[in-house]
Amino acid sequence: MAQTAKRDEDLDSLLTWMDGDFSSERQSRTDTTYLHIELHMKRIWTDRTDGGWFYVEQAMASKPQAPYRQRIYHVNRVEEGMFESVIYELPDPKSVIGAWQDPSLLDGLDPDALRLRRGCEVYLQATGESFIGRTHGTACRSDLQGASYATTEVEIRAQGMLSWDRGWSAADEQVWGAVKGGYVFLRK
Repeated sequence: MAQTAKRDEDLDSLLTWMDGDFSSERQSRTDTTYLHIELHMKRIWTDRTDGGWFYVEQAMASKPQAPYRQRIYHVNRVEEGMFESVIYELPDPKSVIGAWQDPSLLDGLDPDALRLRRGCEVYLQATGESFIGRTHGTACRSDLQGASYATTEVEIRAQGMLSWDRGWSAADEQVWGAVKGGYVFLRK
């Protein structure tokens, strides 16, 4: 008797919830310490069978043509109830600005050309209503604004996500990122 591959409903939910356009506009209107940021996560390379791949672009709403973060995320199950989002840098980010609207900009991009951000993996636990995760320890190196390392905490739901990125000095003092809590990105 032939076995059929079991559908991974949790992974399917996670990938569906990550795919889309998100904004922190509502939060920025109620708390001016938060900026209005647009976040675009577009599923790419959908013919691959090794999990989900995303092109990710973040920009100030006032400067959409000048994103401050462009990455490729590779999301896969690592064990029951646990998922990993591996983060990659692009070899030429400027050449693919706007790929969330025009994925053909990524046509010539070979996954082997991506640069792994070692130690920046986000591990996500399925809760039944959301996926909650974070980076581990101090392994995600960052030199932005004098930081030594960066941390990320995230909660992903069907209607959006909470994301809290922070940079830390070698003395474990926060040097960048939101202070009070994460950014609330609602699905547009």
